[in-house]
Amino acid sequence: MSSWQNRVLSRVITLRIKRKPSGDDARNVALIRAKLHRMPFYAQPTIPPGLIVEWVDGGDSKGEWLEWRSQARATPTVLYLHGGGYVACTPVTHRPITVALTTLLRGRVYCPDYRLAPEHPFPAAVDDAVAAYRLLLDEGIDPRHIVIAGDSAGGGLALATLIALREGGAPLPAAAVCLSPWTDLAGTGESLVTNTDRDAMFHGDGVRQASRVYLGDTPPEHPLASPLYADLTGLPPLRLFVSECEVLRDDSTRLVERARKAGVTAELVMEPDLPHVWPIFQRFLPEGRRTLRDMAAFIRKHTQ
Repeated sequence: MSSWQNRVLSRVITLRIKRKPSGDDARNVALIRAKLHRMPFYAQPTIPPGLIVEWVDGGDSKGEWLEWRSQARATPTVLYLHGGGYVACTPVTHRPITVALTTLLRGRVYCPDYRLAPEHPFPAAVDDAVAAYRLLLDEGIDPRHIVIAGDSAGGGLALATLIALREGGAPLPAAAVCLSPWTDLAGTGESLVTNTDRDAMFHGDGVRQASRVYLGDTPPEHPLASPLYADLTGLPPLRLFVSECEVLRDDSTRLVERARKAGVTAELVMEPDLPHVWPIFQRFLPEGRRTLRDMAAFIRKHTQ
């Protein structure tokens, strides 16, 4: 059974966030941006004394570096790609996750400020994520000490980045970890329908509409937009987290199934009755803190 904190939080999210989309894409984008930036219990975390947070602009990549002070060249290093449906959020909105991971790992996290749709549709986000990874390599960080992570759209983007790196002949990171990743922009998952009333945050139709804003004229089955349709051969170990009641549940279950068939080590953690990307509510939600510890353990395992 989930915690009382989760039951309270899920109710608040449903009342304040969940809305059926209208037919006006521009209006829906504006609403999504406003609502996600006012997320309940989304308060910025306290920065621990040992943590350095620095905004950087590396030319091809800009974003937020978080580094544990005692580590001159900390290992591991996480490239964290924030969610927000490719239309919203920033490295700052996702500090509840990035600060927690940096602190747990006593390492480094780089969260790029990748370009958002509709101003910058596909493939801008993929190009920026690849540039962010190459920035880490240019910093002299061994790819064996890098893990790519992300949530929601950022989780799908993490997988797309792996595919783009493999196709480009770049050395791949040690592993990838994703929270409730959005892997099928064609919207064919059964859970988009069956969980549309159960999901505390989203309707299935809203997910389909967000994909149109990001894709523009690109077919939704494009492998760098929807990793579910990609050849996953040769990817590093994956660990995916999803809640059983999410509209995006099947984006994770099917991706893990396809990855295993391609010979990839892929693990799925399915939690009951938790909201989308629940670790972002970790200041209030004990399940969020538990999952962040799980993520940190997976990252340490694959970067030692």
